[in-house]
Amino acid sequence: MSKGSPISPSLMATKSAGAPKAPERADRTADHAAVVADLAAVSPVLGPNNVVPPTVMTGSQAIVRSLEELGVDDIFGLPGGAILPTYDPLMASSMNHVLVRHEQGAGHAAQGYAMVTGRVGVCIATSGPGATNLVTAIMDAHMDSVPLVAITGQVSSGVIGTDAFQEADIVGITMPITKHSFLVTDPNDIPHVMAEAFHLASTGRPGPVLVDVAKDAQQGQMTFSWPPRIDLPGYRPVTRGHNKQVREAAKLIAAATKPVLYVGGGVVKAHASAELRELAELTGAPVVTTLMARGVFPDSHPQHVGMPGMHGTVSAVTALQQSDLLITLGARFDDRVTGVLKTFAPNAKVIHADIDPAEISKNRTADVPIVGSVKEIIPELTEALRSQFEATGTPDLTTWWAFLNNLKETYPLGWTEPEDGLSAPQRVIERIGALTGPEGIYVAGVGQHQMWAAQFIKYERPHAWLNSGGAGTMGYAVPAAMGAKVGDPDRVVWAIDGDGCFQMTNQELATCAINKIPIKVAVINNSSLGMVRQWQTLFYEGRYSNTDLNTGHETVRIPDFVKLGEAYGCASFRCERDEDIDATIQKALEINDRPVVIDFVVSPDSMVWPMVPAGVSNDQIQVARNMTPEWEEED
Repeated sequence: MSKGSPISPSLMATKSAGAPKAPERADRTADHAAVVADLAAVSPVLGPNNVVPPTVMTGSQAIVRSLEELGVDDIFGLPGGAILPTYDPLMASSMNHVLVRHEQGAGHAAQGYAMVTGRVGVCIATSGPGATNLVTAIMDAHMDSVPLVAITGQVSSGVIGTDAFQEADIVGITMPITKHSFLVTDPNDIPHVMAEAFHLASTGRPGPVLVDVAKDAQQGQMTFSWPPRIDLPGYRPVTRGHNKQVREAAKLIAAATKPVLYVGGGVVKAHASAELRELAELTGAPVVTTLMARGVFPDSHPQHVGMPGMHGTVSAVTALQQSDLLITLGARFDDRVTGVLKTFAPNAKVIHADIDPAEISKNRTADVPIVGSVKEIIPELTEALRSQFEATGTPDLTTWWAFLNNLKETYPLGWTEPEDGLSAPQRVIERIGALTGPEGIYVAGVGQHQMWAAQFIKYERPHAWLNSGGAGTMGYAVPAAMGAKVGDPDRVVWAIDGDGCFQMTNQELATCAINKIPIKVAVINNSSLGMVRQWQTLFYEGRYSNTDLNTGHETVRIPDFVKLGEAYGCASFRCERDEDIDATIQKALEINDRPVVIDFVVSPDSMVWPMVPAGVSNDQIQVARNMTPEWEEED
């Protein structure tokens, strides 16, 4: 489809006091020139803001044209009856459509794409089961604040509510797990709904938006023009922090003797890595990066004390517990970080900066709440802090750092060699990271391998680490890695998966092979649902109820992952000995014309340590089974 002519400056703006009133729906495209003339200089509509004069087309053509005008390059989807009208004009589009093998794969691929590019990921599916197969990925994007637009076909508007063939109320189903869900029954609504969906997904706290389009709306005639007016009167995300609150935060930091920068995934989403580093170095305070924030502050930086949480480092967990001030940036006091909430950081005051006002004081009361984008708040806080330090002096954190550095030296991350003679999974993952380097992208499934990948790969930059944090979705890794490789094709992309997770979405290897998306898959094969097995070992007296998968050493190997990978057109290898680990990884790194699958056969007895058992205080962190650190050093 041809593009309209670009216009500069951009035409659209969010409504403000004195802005022209939005025209009635029937008039949206009737007087295009007047609408354009009325609009202000800064546009909330994504894309180049081309001016497209009124043009008659079908609703399906309008969907495709809207995506083009919004700047979309790549879409992940699977056609079906109710979305078929839109797949027809898609053939004439310059956009790259990746045909997945399961709709869940389309959703996770769109997530991976969004995570590495910072752009809105787009997935598309048909009605009924096609749409419901997207639900897991939509929920995952909701939990992890990933900008995603899911487009689904719906049965014709005249039979909605009659239990028509392949009808599902996907708007109702997804309403609790999206920023907004649209049902479109009038083709004339398509341009503004699409623009609003992308605006909602990408601004404020990012997240998923659903656009469900009835089949007759796709087939009906409409008059398309661009850019449309965005009319979201109740949506006004705050980006700038309140000056008074920022100044109060600076005062608290200047007075603290044991401050900690508690950094969450919101700093990654805000693309505020450089701003964070400047603030951290000004304060001199220790930095912890949550599971969702790995890489936003370099692991190699001397102020980084690790990842907090259930499987965090002793130094990071203890820094939070012993602190007198939490400088919380884009984090949400998740239960996996806090442990038993009432015992978390009991002596700390809290500064909490977040784009989502609903997160402020939701779990932990903030002494200084700051609503806004950390991209803007962090520089504001840095400037206020410079002024404060000039007035009151820079705090002396020598004693605090002596305590934390002693913890780092005494309780470093490590592992115990397995007694069964099989490889330690931690070694495999550490070598993948070391041989690939910090410029790679690492995408994990969920479970033990996820925690080991967060612990033993060194992350030096943001957007290098992708995982399903909030939802914990098994099957995330392979399709998300596929989307990441489409979004950033020049980087090496590893899917680090478990043998359980891998069996949920490995059909997307066919998508990768056919579309020449050369991801590398490391199956950490302990022949079990590893994290569940670990809990059974520790808390259920070793009663391994339904966790043995028969894929590993001395089992029937159903399936055989090497044969499975070969059947999907991948280069496939098995590695069972420590001495072969490096050579196998190097072989995979040299293959870039097709996907690679490596079956790393590892010990089922390896566990993730440190660990804070569920239901106890973070003070009871264990570095190994029944081994809790001694705390005399802090006295």
